Amino acid sequence: MNRRRTGRKGPELVFPCTRSPRFAAGRRPVSPEEAVLLDGQLPAPILPRGDFPLPPAGFDLFDGPPDDCPGPRSAEALARRLHRQFGGRLHLPGAIGYDAGRLAWRRDLDQQPLLIAEAADAADVARAVLTAREFDVPVGVRATGHGTVRPTDDGVLLNLSRMAYVDVDPVRATARVGGGARWGDVVAAAARFGLAPISGTSSALGVAGYTLGGGVGWLSRRHGFAADSLLRAEVVTAAGTRLVAGPDDDADLWWALRGGGGNFGVVTELQLRLYPVREVYGGVAYFPGERAAEILACHRDHAADLPDELTTALTLLRLPDAPGVPEPLRDRTVVAVRVCHTGPVEWGRRALAPLLAVAGPPLFGGYAPMTWPETAALEDPQPGPQIVREHTDLFRGLSDELIDVLLAEIGNSGTTRSPISVIELRHVGGALGRPLADGGPSGHRDAAYALIAVAPHLHAAQLPVARGHVAAFARRLRPYATGGVLLNFLSDPSRTMAAYRPADLGRLAALKRIYDPENIFHRNHNIPPGP
Repeated sequence: MNRRRTGRKGPELVFPCTRSPRFAAGRRPVSPEEAVLLDGQLPAPILPRGDFPLPPAGFDLFDGPPDDCPGPRSAEALARRLHRQFGGRLHLPGAIGYDAGRLAWRRDLDQQPLLIAEAADAADVARAVLTAREFDVPVGVRATGHGTVRPTDDGVLLNLSRMAYVDVDPVRATARVGGGARWGDVVAAAARFGLAPISGTSSALGVAGYTLGGGVGWLSRRHGFAADSLLRAEVVTAAGTRLVAGPDDDADLWWALRGGGGNFGVVTELQLRLYPVREVYGGVAYFPGERAAEILACHRDHAADLPDELTTALTLLRLPDAPGVPEPLRDRTVVAVRVCHTGPVEWGRRALAPLLAVAGPPLFGGYAPMTWPETAALEDPQPGPQIVREHTDLFRGLSDELIDVLLAEIGNSGTTRSPISVIELRHVGGALGRPLADGGPSGHRDAAYALIAVAPHLHAAQLPVARGHVAAFARRLRPYATGGVLLNFLSDPSRTMAAYRPADLGRLAALKRIYDPENIFHRNHNIPPGP
């Protein structure tokens, strides 16, 4: 196994054990008016917003003889240890920043971390990781909250949203991206030079989590997983070491990052390959649900002949009678056909013609030339945070029996109507199905379709019923599915192992033993350390 460590390596930051406070020589004591008692012993200035304060003038938290280590596992003790050398902000329970920072997009995950560390740079990340290790608590990582699948309870929740820079090199067609950046920022910066990343289908998604999980977007049938375009990454490991992983530096870590999720460290910077894209042919059109069987069967029959430049997503939707729904679609079951073709417009129209001939006139929407940033319109407006239940599977094809299962689930009615109102089939294949000689562990490359079924906008009281419906639907799909999943589509952490081929999973577990033997990065789609 290649274990080269020739990349740039930062200092191993070691924090001292807890020390009894005393006044530094030459500094004046703190008056009662300047300080309040924190946790019964440490003076600190009053902050109206409740975030953790800096020490008052004349007071040094780390002066004096050391006490026993590691000290109590309390939010205040963690914050005391960390804040003196931390450039960002720390948020304790009860603070305004805490309640906003702990929220995941999935509101059924009510995480309660001991501390939220809003890092300003990679050095902050390293200090937070080392402090968490010293106190023997887990570390969770978030930028946007979309990828949260396990709550970071009783641990340190690292927030990277301040590390959101984007630097495009148009000559090399690459982008250097901070660990907290979102795709909308990268798309806008690259578009000025006629370039595009393999980005998520929502501009609100975080770049790092999406890429580390594989990443399937509108360019993937032509250029592969987003992880395939990861050229280099700067990583803070569980040891607090800052490494550069790439084909010539820590090549094993670089391999693991390209699909292994957040198991091997905190990625603070990525270098991504960009692709020349200025104008595409695409859009979204909605067709009557009565045409769904014919549309799905037609797509299946022509899927093998569709060019890599054409990416389609077929979505079965049961829409409500609500003001936000266009009038022709209200209270109807419809098929949304989303299209992105990155070749000449006429080639796109020609490739799409057989499907549109079967679909007939749309109820709403259509297709036209558009710039790459305008492909954001291919998705519905990003839904707000909510309680949802989801299921995902991969299929090598769409049999008539599978189509019947899908239509029965989305079209049922009456008092027992399924809470699943969205079933999307993304056409994968193309470059996604062609293994790379130096490729990472991203995804299963033998599938033609990836399914995502969603029961959206639930109330907490509806969760037990929704779980039952989703589980029953999953059982009906099982005879037709490959058994694999794409990691980024997966919200159930109990199915993490299904995202990897057996040989890749064994190698990932062995590398986890090297880079995170104590498994402090486990509030994720976790791969435990191997024996």
